[in-house]
This record gives sequence, C-alpha cells and structure tokens, in this order.
Amino acid sequence: MFKSVDRNERLLRVVKWLSTSLAKHRGLPVVVGIGLVIAAFIVQAINVYSDSQFLELLGVILQNVGVLTALIGLLL
Repeated sequence: MFKSVDRNERLLRVVKWLSTSLAKHRGLPVVVGIGLVIAAFIVQAINVYSDSQFLELLGVILQNVGVLTALIGLLL
C-alpha cells in the first residue's frame, strides 16, 4: 500500500518543495502556530458573550491546530 505513495511523483515534488521552503523560513510554522492560538483565544473570548456552538468549535479547532503547528515547527 505504501509503495504507491512512495512512488507518487506529485507527492514527492510537494514534499521537496515544502522542505526547501521551510528551510528558508525556519521560524514560520512557529509564528503561524502562535497566531492561530491567539486567534483561538479571541474567538473563545467572543464566544463567552454570544454562547455559539460554532464559535466554540472554531475556537477549539484553531487552538489545537495552532499548538500542533507550533510543535511541528519546533521539531523541524
């Protein structure tokens, strides 16, 4: 199953491009992750007054994606 993924030329080009672009901008994933966590804080603060399930879901998703992005950026 994974042999077809390893031989996929399009995926190989995307990974190669991502690797070279992240090497040039080393701190970018961390900054993006911090920005997403700050956006999640703002959305959750607004949710306190509006009590919307959509805003609650959006805040949780933004926070988790932001933390994961920052951690992956630190590991890279």
